[in-house]
Amino acid sequence: MIGKEKILEILNSVLKKSEADQSEALYIGGESGLTRYANSYIHQNVSEHNSKVFFRVALGKKIGVCSTNSFKKDDLLKTLSSAQQIASHQRENPDFPGIPDKQKSVKLKTYFKKTADFSPIQRAEIVKNICDEATKQKLTVAGSFSTAQSEIAVLSSHGLSAYQPLTSASINLVAMSDDSSGYAEGMNRDVSLIDFDEITQTAIQKCLDSKKPKGMEPGEYDVILEPTAVGNLLEWLCTIGLGAKQYQEGTGFLCGKMGKKIMSENFTLSDDGTDESGVPFPFDFEGVPKRKVVFIEKGVAKGLVYDSQTAYKDKVKSTGHSLPPPATEGPIPLNLFVRSGDSSLKKMIESLEKGLLVTRFHYINGYLDTKNALMTGMARDGTFWIENGKVKYGVKNLRFTESMLRAFSNISLLSRQRKIAVPWWGDIGAIVAPAMLIKNFKFTGKTEF
Repeated sequence: MIGKEKILEILNSVLKKSEADQSEALYIGGESGLTRYANSYIHQNVSEHNSKVFFRVALGKKIGVCSTNSFKKDDLLKTLSSAQQIASHQRENPDFPGIPDKQKSVKLKTYFKKTADFSPIQRAEIVKNICDEATKQKLTVAGSFSTAQSEIAVLSSHGLSAYQPLTSASINLVAMSDDSSGYAEGMNRDVSLIDFDEITQTAIQKCLDSKKPKGMEPGEYDVILEPTAVGNLLEWLCTIGLGAKQYQEGTGFLCGKMGKKIMSENFTLSDDGTDESGVPFPFDFEGVPKRKVVFIEKGVAKGLVYDSQTAYKDKVKSTGHSLPPPATEGPIPLNLFVRSGDSSLKKMIESLEKGLLVTRFHYINGYLDTKNALMTGMARDGTFWIENGKVKYGVKNLRFTESMLRAFSNISLLSRQRKIAVPWWGDIGAIVAPAMLIKNFKFTGKTEF
């Protein structure tokens, strides 16, 4: 960790040398450690110390972006010069609104010393306990456990100056027998808040309960999705339609639907980077403070996330959802929350005459038909048949092909308890979701395992 004063001092001294009309520097750096394990032993332990600096400059409306992973001043000056040269050869971008002005973001606690100091030995001890518990049940386990501490800073020629330190810890594991598997995961900025014993026992019990799985024929089934499975689906919604760029280009599933009821009345979806019950972060990669955005309120389409360019195009304010430059994919929400209900996983199971319980989805493809949010993927690592309110047996892997517009219109129950679902985008956000009971969910294929 370099520290706030040194990062801002060096970036400021470099930006002062800029010959562009507008200039911006983004610093992302830190240290991370990763422990991987398979067949119930650690097979890899790696650490990384890295930093990356992005320079974005504007010559009028010509934009240039260049980056380096060196934090030496001479290299930074060369990178800034390259960004200026790139800008000089670009066409003008009529939608460029200028680099954001100075803004003040809220103060959030995102750095925890216990996480920053968590050592490879401590990670190994956690993994050893996981392996020992699995061995007691004659199972094997595989997965990974990572810890990280990072710094993100944004500085601009417009006086914008933002800095935030952060930590994160994330673990996932699959317990396996000859014919079954069970999955569990956990994530938090504070490693001491992750219940490793609960995660371990959850994966082991799912594996044991799904031994001797039975095959199911494709068709429509009532399903209970655990929070991890809900998070797997929402990851894709972020990419295919909750950002303003997809809406402006006419490819998103919210296109033409604003103000209309498109999902169940008990479904409310929002993004809030300042909510500390998730994995918070106060500003985006342009230094713009994050604002809460409600996408779906009681089933009605309400809003989108914006960065400065898409906001300029729609004549609104940025919501603080820019990605690092060049950010060609547009803004994406990284701190999703599904409003909880008044049920519980236990009550959902007891209410179901016949149906499926899904732990997670794997290998999802959300690009089949983005305007209808049509996705396909596999239910695996803990899928169960429920009958007369009881979990009866494990089920072999099933493929679903379903529109999320249809699925989230068929939600009948949501749990009061919510959990953090670990997303692909790492330590800059997460998904907080309840369990869901969805009617008539479409499964289109089956496997022999």
